[in-house]
Amino acid sequence: MIATILMSLVLATGPKPQATASVPKAAPKMDTKAQHDKRMSWFRDARFGMFIHWGLYSVPAGYWNGKEVPGAAEWLQYTAQVKPEDYEPLQQQFNPVNFDAKKWVQIAKDAGMKYIVITSKHHEGFGMWPSKLGTWNIGHTQFHRDPLKELAAACKEGGIRLCFYHSIMDWHEPDYLPRRSWDTRDASHADMDRYVQYMKGQLKELLTGYGPIGILWFDGQWEDTWTHERGKDLYNYIRSLQPNIIVNNRVDTGRSEGGGTAKSEDFVGDYGTPEQTIPANGIPGQDWESCMTMNDTWGFSAHDHNWKSSTTLIRNLIDCASKGGNYLLNVGPTSLGEIPDASIERLAEVGAWMHKYSESVYGTSAGPFPKALAWGKVTQKPGKLYLHVFDHTVSSIDLPGLKADVKALYLLGDPGKTPVSFTMDDTGIHVKLPAMPDEASTVLVIEIKGKPVVNPVLQQQARDGSLVLNAVDADVSGSNAQFEAAKNAIGFWTKQEDTVSWSFDLKKAGFFHVRVEVACEDVSKGSKFDVTVNNQKVSGTVPGTGGWEKFVSLDLGTLKLDTLGKTTLTVQATSLAGYAVMNLRSVKLTLN
Repeated sequence: MIATILMSLVLATGPKPQATASVPKAAPKMDTKAQHDKRMSWFRDARFGMFIHWGLYSVPAGYWNGKEVPGAAEWLQYTAQVKPEDYEPLQQQFNPVNFDAKKWVQIAKDAGMKYIVITSKHHEGFGMWPSKLGTWNIGHTQFHRDPLKELAAACKEGGIRLCFYHSIMDWHEPDYLPRRSWDTRDASHADMDRYVQYMKGQLKELLTGYGPIGILWFDGQWEDTWTHERGKDLYNYIRSLQPNIIVNNRVDTGRSEGGGTAKSEDFVGDYGTPEQTIPANGIPGQDWESCMTMNDTWGFSAHDHNWKSSTTLIRNLIDCASKGGNYLLNVGPTSLGEIPDASIERLAEVGAWMHKYSESVYGTSAGPFPKALAWGKVTQKPGKLYLHVFDHTVSSIDLPGLKADVKALYLLGDPGKTPVSFTMDDTGIHVKLPAMPDEASTVLVIEIKGKPVVNPVLQQQARDGSLVLNAVDADVSGSNAQFEAAKNAIGFWTKQEDTVSWSFDLKKAGFFHVRVEVACEDVSKGSKFDVTVNNQKVSGTVPGTGGWEKFVSLDLGTLKLDTLGKTTLTVQATSLAGYAVMNLRSVKLTLN
């Protein structure tokens, strides 16, 4: 997957096929908004897909010359600095005799997944289909079958959309540039334009020989040799072959650090691609999909056993859907063609939950609440709100500021739709929870007339004038910082420019003592921050507390608040030390 470095290697057998030189540039393919929405409609409904990273790297499985290679298994050639001539013998060792396309599709389908994205070619440059362009592909292995053809047939039979991941960066193809410092082959005749024609030729095989393809999922676009113009041309070429295909934003150079697409130029790409993270506020105004692993690597690694629980996977899926995005969950098959048992077990558990609650995921849009909710997430469809309750230790939950004409409230999956008790007042809707059967997330449905309206609710001072501003009630601005329910704090604050703020109704003025509750690993201590209200501020330095879950209280001094009414307090980092600013649980204001 994506990294901050790049690389290139050789096609070991013979000269470049001349057929690729005749592939023309394509004329632009422009959509109207209606056409774009129609093309994206299945993607927006699906919400859940399977990523499959499978290639020659599954043979060494995270080891080289008997030694464990750290990091992502599919990056082994780069990490271990394996020369092309030393890597090429893996081709004859690769023989996935246990590959069963129907079984793979059934595993995905049983999990509730609607599409599969498989690596047709990863950075190692090896084609997972028998390409006519060169010999660095599965057609020249012991395995005399075409797994992509078999997968296409199984997907068609199973009602799953087949999609291809295709790496722009290529560590084996001799025309790709730049080369790595440890690649000793002569690069004097390398030609990036010729490489692009070769890549187009391979993509033409994939897009004309395997039926309709749902998505072309590009990657490896971050090296300087890949330009905006090349990205636009490739996007248009792909759309000329399959006009209804979806192409991710890694085809071009406009992908932002948060995974979305910058809007300052005419960048192409149909949706954003956050990786190993779920954006705090989604990506407003753009379709997006978070790709994530079940353990710590994408390709199969024999030494990576750090598996996420099915509860985490289910909640990640819900989190994506609640912010208007998709969840692309990865499996890394072995060199024999088997999905690891640990992955199958977790997918089965996700599937059991989806069998009961999929209505609250498929075809939903982001929930209406502008702030994080302490107890879980909300998705919605016209006429329905789905309340995904993660916290089963509470007896009731609040829907702050929600105004709605409620027709019914019940547990999803209850055939009798037994009414669940609730009350309504000026602060929103308050739900008394029934027995909650599912640990990962129990889902309640609110049927409403019309559209829900969420009015902002200002926090009130206590009788003594004090205020406790808790993380769950904060407005978080920026790409990374977000509320973490498990810590009851603002976490992932890895960008200095992200801010955290609260608005409240000031009815008692005076001098207020300010304390903040923070946590920080010792290696990241030292970040500085300001707490600002009405052009007044107090400042602090984040201490090391011994861990991101070990909170301490810091005394910052006194602020004078004398303007009654709506008041906003903002916490802004002024410097970043180490990985993150801090985890922030609360700001407490005490009237002196």
